[in-house]
Amino acid sequence: MKIKLFLLGVCLLPAFMYAQEVQPAAGTQQSETKLLVLSLEEAQQYAVQSNKSLQNASLDVQQAYAQRWQTIAQMLPQVDGAVGYTNMCGYEIDFGGMSKAMVPYLNAGVTASVGINGQAVMGALLNNLAIEMQNITYAQSESNLRANVMTGYLSVLVMEDIQGLLDSSLVNVERLAEMTKQAVAVGTQEQTAADQILVRVNALKNNINSNKRNVELAYNSLRILLGVDAQTQIRLTQTLDELLSADAIVRLLGEEFNINNNFNYQLLQKNAELAKKNVTMAGLAYTPTLSAYYQYSYRKDFEEGGFSMSPPNTVGISLSVPIWSSGKRAAGVTEKKLAYKAAQNTLEETTDQLGIQYQQLRFNLSNAFETYTNERDNMDVTKRVFNNVTNKFQWGAASGLELTNASNDLISAQSTYVQAVLTLVNAQVELAKFLNN
Repeated sequence: MKIKLFLLGVCLLPAFMYAQEVQPAAGTQQSETKLLVLSLEEAQQYAVQSNKSLQNASLDVQQAYAQRWQTIAQMLPQVDGAVGYTNMCGYEIDFGGMSKAMVPYLNAGVTASVGINGQAVMGALLNNLAIEMQNITYAQSESNLRANVMTGYLSVLVMEDIQGLLDSSLVNVERLAEMTKQAVAVGTQEQTAADQILVRVNALKNNINSNKRNVELAYNSLRILLGVDAQTQIRLTQTLDELLSADAIVRLLGEEFNINNNFNYQLLQKNAELAKKNVTMAGLAYTPTLSAYYQYSYRKDFEEGGFSMSPPNTVGISLSVPIWSSGKRAAGVTEKKLAYKAAQNTLEETTDQLGIQYQQLRFNLSNAFETYTNERDNMDVTKRVFNNVTNKFQWGAASGLELTNASNDLISAQSTYVQAVLTLVNAQVELAKFLNN
């Protein structure tokens, strides 16, 4: 049973760690009890709508759109206004022996300017690429969330299935303990045999209590993924046999792998495209910058004798041309070219790795399903053997040792079956997530 509990922890760990990112703050729980009756698809859809981590991923996409507009707006006309009051406190300026008092005045002005160069235009294009990458990241986050909900959903079903097996084992062992006790009373068995079975009864009770805690842990992990509070009750409508059916496994194994649907590959493609555009961006450092501005100035003197040397209207155009940077711009272009080559190498390497990973995941699922089927059948056979030996022991046709061995075989078969189920769950989820199913 220790092996079983360890494997359960391994199965629940990814979903639980992912769920911790969206754990609701204290004090947000509602006092009213809410009941959710969910199939696997309904649970996944509910999580997509309510999960805070996925909502944050959506906000990242919106931020990327806002950043793009900031970049575009920098190339559009910028208009600034200013108003000020100046008083030189009676100061007089000397004009060739004549003094002139500096009168207080109010000035106001409006300046409109615009500037554009090649790097600014390319920056807007890079922002478009950033939006595409954020959209892919959001889709990947949704896919991971659906996979984690599937793991959590199946983990709950596995834990409840384990609970049924443990309860069944306890009934069998308690019946065995009672039969051994009666055999000791009539002198056909020794007290040591009865004590050994009693120890097993207590051990099973401890395992049952431990598994109940694991059931609650599985439900809590699912609640966090769904974005609901602790008072929300969840009822799952699909069974483990339904979700782990041969038809579902065969359909999943029969799906063709399209590398273009893989989110990691899509992100690496966009990363290579981004690296290529960065080469162009670095090259545009050689291009000139065109700027233009218009300025309007207004002055209001509060006393007689004021004057201004600034014209009310001013227009200016400038063209800034880069001439010499001591090799800085050339080194920048070389750096971006090397980064682009590295991104291409990573993309090609990942392409090969994804094909190998697909074959391995298919093998893992096929092997896990075969093992699951064999262990399920083996457990049924072991259960029939145990019942047969129990009946023989009741009529004195089997020894206490045979009965103890049959009981041990049944408990061992159940533990091995649980291990096979957990392995199958993980294999199915990993392939489904890889295929973006």
